[in-house]
Amino acid sequence: MTLIKTSKLSKSFSSGGAQQHILKNLDLEIYEGDFTVIMGPSGAGKSTLLYALSGMDKPTLGSIQFLGQEISKLSNDKLAVFRREHCGFVFQQMFLLDNMSIIDNVLAAGYLVSADRKAIVDRAKKLLTQVGLSEQEWRKFPTQLSGGEAQRAAIVRALINHPKVVFADEPTGALNLASGKAVLDILTQTNQNGQSVIMVTHDLRSARRGNRILYISDGVIRGTCDLGHYVSGSKERHDKLITFLEEMGW
Repeated sequence: MTLIKTSKLSKSFSSGGAQQHILKNLDLEIYEGDFTVIMGPSGAGKSTLLYALSGMDKPTLGSIQFLGQEISKLSNDKLAVFRREHCGFVFQQMFLLDNMSIIDNVLAAGYLVSADRKAIVDRAKKLLTQVGLSEQEWRKFPTQLSGGEAQRAAIVRALINHPKVVFADEPTGALNLASGKAVLDILTQTNQNGQSVIMVTHDLRSARRGNRILYISDGVIRGTCDLGHYVSGSKERHDKLITFLEEMGW
């Protein structure tokens, strides 16, 4: 089933009196349950596309439908409600509130959507445990955690409201190898549990987690690659991805 569909999606910015065209007439479908990875060179429009698909930014032209609902014309207030109810976000920077404990960061996001505080607390504790954070770590402030621990907490915050889709923008970009793998494992498990994931990355190790790769260059989708569901250590899958990226000029 189609989760997100774009038609003639375009995004331009004015810089120094000139128009810069970041996204150019994109017709695109993203499907429910997929782990979609967006790749491409720096400045290709990867993050701009992610922000448009998630309702964080409005297109200059074209339309975006989310489960059949046109979101590109919604007001800013309605877009904020849409994001809270349907989307979870994980960024390279965690954007956790430094003056709140980890569990309070998670609960604050949950309380924005649900009045059932007990259910939110129970879900927060369950998710924090599932990502390997102990109760002692829940009570710490973000600056008291390692980068990997803080990113795992940020993923819990993204998942607390049962989003239809998790949007991730370079989620392992600031992490070491071990912490990055732990974060990718969580996103993979999230997808295998039935939630859609859309991730921007320039990292091959991260890209291998996706089942569908979109390659964007100069604001245009140049190609797609279907890898099938993730299988750890699959050489066939790895070789297929490398061949596709080489064809795209990566």
